[in-house]
Amino acid sequence: MTKLFERLLEKRGVSDAFLKPKYEECLDPFLLPEMDKAVKRIEKAIKNKEKILIYGDYDADGVTASVVMKEALVMIGANKVEIMLPNRFKDGYGMSTKVVDRAREDKVELIITVDCGSGNLDIIEELRKIGVDVIVSDHHECPEKLPKAVAVINPKRKDFEVPLELKDLAGVGVAFKIVQAMRDKGLIANGQEKWLLDLVLIGTICDNMPMTLENRRLCYFGMVVLKKTRRVGLLELMRFAGVKTINTDSIGFQIGPRINATGRIKSAELALELLLAKSAPEAVKIAEKMEALNLERKNMQNAAIREINETGVGKDPVIVVSGDWHEGVLGIIAGKLTEEYRRPSFVFTKLEDVYKGSGRSFGEFNLAQALFECQNTILAGGGHAGACGVKVPISKLNEFKTEINKYYKSLKLEDQERFLNAKEDLAIDNLSDFEPEILDEMKQLEPFGDKNEEPVFMLENVEVRELRKMGKNGEHLSLLVSDKKGNKMKTVAFYAPERWLELEEGTYINIWIKLIENDWNGIKTLEGRIEKISLAESGLI
Repeated sequence: MTKLFERLLEKRGVSDAFLKPKYEECLDPFLLPEMDKAVKRIEKAIKNKEKILIYGDYDADGVTASVVMKEALVMIGANKVEIMLPNRFKDGYGMSTKVVDRAREDKVELIITVDCGSGNLDIIEELRKIGVDVIVSDHHECPEKLPKAVAVINPKRKDFEVPLELKDLAGVGVAFKIVQAMRDKGLIANGQEKWLLDLVLIGTICDNMPMTLENRRLCYFGMVVLKKTRRVGLLELMRFAGVKTINTDSIGFQIGPRINATGRIKSAELALELLLAKSAPEAVKIAEKMEALNLERKNMQNAAIREINETGVGKDPVIVVSGDWHEGVLGIIAGKLTEEYRRPSFVFTKLEDVYKGSGRSFGEFNLAQALFECQNTILAGGGHAGACGVKVPISKLNEFKTEINKYYKSLKLEDQERFLNAKEDLAIDNLSDFEPEILDEMKQLEPFGDKNEEPVFMLENVEVRELRKMGKNGEHLSLLVSDKKGNKMKTVAFYAPERWLELEEGTYINIWIKLIENDWNGIKTLEGRIEKISLAESGLI
């Protein structure tokens, strides 16, 4: 083990249990509320050959959870099981009245929700009245009053205490705990359920869930399974996406966006078809369509960002902009604005008689609370501290902008940018500390995520020896830096801020990096991906 990796583990307090998790130490699935009721009802449905409908969500977490549940039910003998996903534009999040119509028409006897359902009291009551049982599996915040379902399996239930790490499960994680429960009851052969962990990994990473101990166990072995996956859909998706190495980045920035793009631009049914594909020719056709949708999504968001940058975002502490943009990319645009301008952002598009928007925030500005404070200017809204959705009457958008900024100023928040700045795990003043083996050692910490972030190193007081602009328009940056002993290291920044591109050779800087492997013509070298730069003497640039 290199000395640098030893220092990193010591600084983070990484235990052996975290570094080398054991699958058999996964928490008992029956620690989740009403799991026993759910398994008994599923067992009854299989025995009586009932028609089962899985109701999911249109994002990567919901789609993967739907497939996990279906494949598990097939494992235990279900031969009449189908999946229904909502349409983002027609149905919105959660269960719509369409599921009642579908259940009635198809003579469905049991519905299992994944990644949704906790707040759909009215729909579940309608289903109960027509004789359809519902099992809710979800991970979103629960209302005080729960739906009258056979079971509501949600680690965030306010009336049921579960271990803290189970509260960090994604929707697909909760669905997988049901699978483990079925295994524990002898319905699934021991170990057979592990082949579903590739989907658990993808859904958990794409839903930005913390990599705490239970998620760590599931995702650690999910990475093993994904590297061996036999799913022709995933294999073709990765081929089209150009995935060379399966890691957190390739899942979060190549695989996940392509799955999500289907629900954002058109319908999540396409992603579902891909994951369920049985033949390579079928998978190729679907993956090709998904690649085109992802490109369309990129073009839409990039065009919107350019338009907003040209128009300007003003000087208010909270950015509020509106335009003729596709509603499926509003959240991405808001995230990009927040990242670029380091301010909370709301992005709206006009839909007939209402403005529909998405918000993104960071630090101490809680969007859910902000919407509550501005409730007189909105029609509907909800979400979390860092992300929300909102609808505003056409006539009240300017009023909303005024009120949200007034509320922000009333909080008198200080130095919020500190929450966006990269924080180093270790400061390095000798570049020879980066021995070649460190890259392989770092892979032991994968997959990365909240509470297990990818390590950041600060290179202290290094000299810019060479500066090169790369890319068609010179938008990327390559810096060769050296320490006081003359040791050198190449660092890169893609789509670098203009202020970084204006650095001069001979300047001394502090530079925060994440380690990357550059593979050029079979020659592998260790480089740094730039996260932040400050002048050695005068601070951030």
